[in-house]
Amino acid sequence: MGINFGKKYSHLTHGFGCLCQSPLVAEINARLNGGMSRRSVLRGIAGAVGTMAVGLPAFAADGKPVLLKNVKVFDGKSAAYLEGRDVLVSGNRIEDLVGQGETVADAEIIDCGGRTLMPGLIDAHWHTILAGINQVAAMTADVAYVHLVAAQEAERTLMRGFTTVRDVGGPSFALKRAIDEGRMAGPRIYPSGAMISQTSGHGDFRMRTDLPRSTQSNLSATEVSGISALADGVPEVLRRAREQLMLGASQLKIMAGGGVTSVFDPLDSLQFTEAEMRAAVDAASDWGTYVCAHVYTSAGIRRALDCGVKSIEHGQLADEDTVRRMADAGVWWSLQPFLADEDSNPGSTPEQQQKRLEVSQGTVRAFELGKKHGVNMAWGTDILFNPKGTAAQGRHLAKIARWFDNHEVLSLATGRNAELLALSGPRNPYQGKLGVIEAGAMADLLVVEGDPLQDISVVADPDNTMKLIMKDGRIHKNTLGA
Repeated sequence: MGINFGKKYSHLTHGFGCLCQSPLVAEINARLNGGMSRRSVLRGIAGAVGTMAVGLPAFAADGKPVLLKNVKVFDGKSAAYLEGRDVLVSGNRIEDLVGQGETVADAEIIDCGGRTLMPGLIDAHWHTILAGINQVAAMTADVAYVHLVAAQEAERTLMRGFTTVRDVGGPSFALKRAIDEGRMAGPRIYPSGAMISQTSGHGDFRMRTDLPRSTQSNLSATEVSGISALADGVPEVLRRAREQLMLGASQLKIMAGGGVTSVFDPLDSLQFTEAEMRAAVDAASDWGTYVCAHVYTSAGIRRALDCGVKSIEHGQLADEDTVRRMADAGVWWSLQPFLADEDSNPGSTPEQQQKRLEVSQGTVRAFELGKKHGVNMAWGTDILFNPKGTAAQGRHLAKIARWFDNHEVLSLATGRNAELLALSGPRNPYQGKLGVIEAGAMADLLVVEGDPLQDISVVADPDNTMKLIMKDGRIHKNTLGA
């Protein structure tokens, strides 16, 4: 069920995928950021962070290694469990997989009771600041409240078993830093920073009354806040791309086509010329990382491929020839299960409803074609302004068992997604292997009740099935003894 915003906003409620452009979003951000400089926004974030408790609600074994015994191990890639192995964690790393029953001196022993041990889940298309707050609250609340809600949602994300997210649009740098410093609980964040968009593109939140822009015009509220960055022409694209890299982006996000809920850019529109798109790719490549692109259509995907984009976000309207090109190019296809079901967000104009239906039908075809042609597949949710919907994060993952075997589903959300994140190369903020259980990998681990290789719905009910959640060697939940 969604929130009824009344007639004034009924045409703007979020449908499938990106809620990245609408007059309401512009109004929200004007409320949150109007008249504020980037420095003052950061002060607001810092103020929000400062009110949080300094200590983490997590357990560390006082420097002792931790032995997780009596488990069956899904290692993030194999089709069967590793039997007869216990997992030894030292600090924030997996030290070794030892023989079951083997003693380890001075280790803290945790008996997992024969349950499944697996890597922490990874959401490859997430919006850390904007996922867990509804539109009404965002319009009326203090800016510090918005960032406190984001921090709260970050902890909830971790408690759903998602130990890592790739943030593909929004000012998540400060929250990432606070989490990494241990000031609050939350997932690892791979930040893109502001979504880079052309004028009239999917990241242009302005109203027609804001046009035309001149050299004397102020930046829009969403640009000041770091949600979007408008750029026209090669020099401006280079400037905005380099700014995000300076802020700490692990990869760049560009808008290469229209969106479902967009007011001014049609779904089939092509955005950024090849020269502009190549400029973003060049900027990222010069820093050893890559560009991901929001785009739905075949024409937009082909342009992105021609320009060196490494990750296609959405792409539900791709035809088979384009999917073959994606497979041949070795790019990643980050898909979301945008389906006409209980997790769809309600409300839109007839035109937007038609777009939504088109994307829903395309989703089924996209997953089928991606698997058929062996594209490098990744998975994400793209939940936005939907505090009730965030609880379904694991359910979104379970849905893709419609197209994949259960071990493939688990691999997509662990080892496979981790391979996509690793494209950030030297810009990778976490120097260690994620998404796998092997010696030397980061100690991001889940112990779950049930058998997810037989029943994938286990991941959809984290409150009841996830008995232990460890991130970076710290235990954030342990109900094994309950």
